[in-house]
Amino acid sequence: MGYFYTLSLNITIMKLNAFVLLGLMIATLSLGQDTQKIGITEHLDESLQNNIEVINTLGDTINLLSVIKHKPTVLNFVYYRCPGICTPLMDGLAEVINLSDMQLGQDYQVVTISFDYKETPELALKKRNNYSMLVKKEGMEKGWLFFTADSANIRRLTTATGFTYKKTGNDYIHTAGLILISPEGKITRYLNGTYFLPFEFKLAVIEASKGIPGPTVNRILQFCYSYDPVGQSYVLNITKMAGLLIIIIAGLVLLVLTLKPKRSIKS
Repeated sequence: MGYFYTLSLNITIMKLNAFVLLGLMIATLSLGQDTQKIGITEHLDESLQNNIEVINTLGDTINLLSVIKHKPTVLNFVYYRCPGICTPLMDGLAEVINLSDMQLGQDYQVVTISFDYKETPELALKKRNNYSMLVKKEGMEKGWLFFTADSANIRRLTTATGFTYKKTGNDYIHTAGLILISPEGKITRYLNGTYFLPFEFKLAVIEASKGIPGPTVNRILQFCYSYDPVGQSYVLNITKMAGLLIIIIAGLVLLVLTLKPKRSIKS
């Protein structure tokens, strides 16, 4: 009788192991798919290359680090013709600038760069003029800078910051967020989405000024959510969550079975 109990327990454990393996396969498959999706892979505490060049609204080519080295920088990627998420992102940025008690151009600066190499400095200037009417704080002229760049420099910069996007026809699929850069060119924080709390924004700027990398709470959310380029929003990743749930349940059941004392066999 004890033999059959042990055999039954072993079979149960084997089934649970298979269950756990299934969960791992689902989670791994989901993670593998996510690497191919659009989004931001955080490169905290990494530094930008010193050979990245951008083009300002006057058409002059300048070294990006020569711009960043003056003060903590809030970097964001858009393309100026964007019909979708770029506008909410920049509107959200303009709003938090207005709400913040920090001085734009003095305490920090904003650098907006188009990742569409076909866009021109004239288009960047037009976009800057549009947002100069939304920003009520002083310092817009020197505090929020707009740039374009060629394909090679865009590739260097987006690769260094972990920003991925995909071209579809004449437009691009991409996500939204801010990247905080220290005056030494080190990536210190990511703020994802299109709405930013003034307190979190200020804290991120202070961390950037000190070169201190800060953990991003949204990294946890990014594990549970995936960016939907069609709806231009984050949606719950059911596949990944199902795999994680299977692993947790199977692990708990396996733990109970392992710790459960064996029944004594009466003669």
